[in-house]
Amino acid sequence: MYAVIDIKGFQFKCEEGRKLVIPRVAEAEVGDKIVFDHVLLISENGDVKIGMPTVKGAKVETTVLQHGLGDKVIHFRKYRRKGFQKKKGHRQPFTEIEVNSITK
Repeated sequence: MYAVIDIKGFQFKCEEGRKLVIPRVAEAEVGDKIVFDHVLLISENGDVKIGMPTVKGAKVETTVLQHGLGDKVIHFRKYRRKGFQKKKGHRQPFTEIEVNSITK
């Protein structure tokens, strides 16, 4: 059984017991339970339910494992023959969660 859920504008395919890395959920602490009810699709034994836009009554229960920062992302600009170069970078914050159960 798997589900496709929408978290902060990103779609994630999740299965029970699987770990996901999602954009940071600032209001959650490590060990907290989070319930996502914006489920777009559920598939169980070949039976697929597609929401319009979400599946009614479906939810995914997860546990927060950790918060952290991703790898550094560099963006570099250069104008040729002008001597202009600009280099900046940042690290995206993330939250790692584990899927406990999927209910429909």
